Amino acid sequence: MLAQRISSINALSAICEATGANIDEVAHAVGKDSRIGPQFLRASVGFGGSCFQKDILNLVYLSESLHLPEVGAYWRQVVEMNEYQKRRFTRRVVDALFKTITGKRIAILGFAFKADTGDTRESAAITLVKHFMEEKALITIYDPQVEHEQIWMDLTEVSPMYSLHQIKKQVSIATSALDACMDAEAVVIATEWKEFALLDWESVYENMSKPAFVFDGRLLLDQAKLTQIGFKVSTIGRGAEIPEGLMI
Repeated sequence: MLAQRISSINALSAICEATGANIDEVAHAVGKDSRIGPQFLRASVGFGGSCFQKDILNLVYLSESLHLPEVGAYWRQVVEMNEYQKRRFTRRVVDALFKTITGKRIAILGFAFKADTGDTRESAAITLVKHFMEEKALITIYDPQVEHEQIWMDLTEVSPMYSLHQIKKQVSIATSALDACMDAEAVVIATEWKEFALLDWESVYENMSKPAFVFDGRLLLDQAKLTQIGFKVSTIGRGAEIPEGLMI
């Protein structure tokens, strides 16, 4: 049920981006309904962890075993929406960077599936890095708790067509967020670590290539403040403007 709520709000975040709306405002309004409540209505680049996907797929298997294909399809869609959210976020990065990220430097801040843990199981960051590798980007990863060996193991597992030597030609691991962002064209917030919100973003901006992009996949940063510094900011669930023809 929790995964279902996350996929539901993420589905609405796609609508918000397409229409110029703000998913925070939508989630707040929905959460005011006492029958629903505000918990687990925070849009993101996707859920992870060891339980959600495994348990849902077990439910899908049980439904199909009981000859209830419609029930299985319903629950499978929760997982499919989660994968779609990650693909959609990746495409938004590529499109914003002038339709190609080949040879461009992207800093990934966060690799754990959530803050305050070193657990990377089913982390959205793994999928993001995989997609960016396929687009031939140069990626630098920083996470304050995840062991470097774990990152290499995850990337090798998700990209079996690449050897570790090949992966290391495109991917590096930094020891600080500031180092990860050095000379990058874009910064991606993949995990909601508090330290990323507290970064000296003016220093980050000074040391990045221009134009400097920030893609907030966790609704963590102050978009207005970053824009004032000079960043081009894209936040999940927030559209830049209402497309012509959708005004009511």
